[in-house]
Amino acid sequence: MLNDKVVLITGGTGSFGKAFIASVLKDQKPRKLIVYSRDELKQFEMLRLFDAKAYPAIRYFIGDVRDRERLYRAFDGVDVVIHAAALKQVPTAEYNPMEAIKTNVLGASNVIDAAIDRKVKTVVALSTDKAVNPVNLYGATKLCSDKLFVAANNYAGATGTRFSVVRYGNVVGSRGSVIPFFLKAKKTGVLPITDKRMTRFWITLDQAVAFVMRSLEMMEGGEIFVPKIPSMNIMDLAKAVAPECQTQEVGIRPGEKLHEVMVTEDDARDTLEYPDRYVILPASHEWNENLGKKTKGIQRCPDGFRYSSDGNKDWLTVEQLRTMIKGLILEDAPAHAG
Repeated sequence: MLNDKVVLITGGTGSFGKAFIASVLKDQKPRKLIVYSRDELKQFEMLRLFDAKAYPAIRYFIGDVRDRERLYRAFDGVDVVIHAAALKQVPTAEYNPMEAIKTNVLGASNVIDAAIDRKVKTVVALSTDKAVNPVNLYGATKLCSDKLFVAANNYAGATGTRFSVVRYGNVVGSRGSVIPFFLKAKKTGVLPITDKRMTRFWITLDQAVAFVMRSLEMMEGGEIFVPKIPSMNIMDLAKAVAPECQTQEVGIRPGEKLHEVMVTEDDARDTLEYPDRYVILPASHEWNENLGKKTKGIQRCPDGFRYSSDGNKDWLTVEQLRTMIKGLILEDAPAHAG
């Protein structure tokens, strides 16, 4: 669906951005594919993977979502925007709250205004399970961002710009995630565990990219798309990464949950269930009559439904986790191993 389209991804040099770029270049034929990010070193490193000569559609824009004028320039002539830029490290956001607000909330507002004024057709913003009943500032800023993108459909007006949100759980091996941390810690023989009961939703980068692509195809505007993905227990992950190591329980960190939720009981009243996802509808969709028509006959979640990592029906075993992270473990191994 991106053939002959001009596509821009904010935060394009991040873990998701690189996987998304690779997927689009492999399976689609965009007229332009714009990487928008603020780190020149990461763009330089990415250029080695996706050289402009080998991939003539690709463009690299230095810019920050905080910079409203730069976004207006970058969005000129763009058809589709994937908004993946965010400050997402929980401790960093707690210590630097205004910086997280400037990027995750005010940056989202800038993306919305630029998209509407530059007549971008479609915008998908990436969210997180931490935006649901947030207990830390990162989650609170992403909740604000989600609300902004859903409400943006109300005032897009005659431009016809449509905004939707994709919300999913922890990404296997992404920057700052627990797997790289465990891979380093296993060299000491002891893995620090916050709480042995802890559970998380689990998704691979490839699965996340595929889900965003499918959501792009079916969106009408205002939906929050939530994939049906498995859960994992932190102790099973520890066994998968380093079965030879001991574990040491250190307690839950400030701003951290024991379990994550992606659809609350209150959201469930406006949530539709599809075979591969849940779709949370906006409270109002006056901007698009098709949204109501297309969802007729689709089963709504029952009263009191809650989609949480501890109440999930689908769980990953130790062997399944080991298979998912096998490549990461091999990358961490010394050059002379095996």
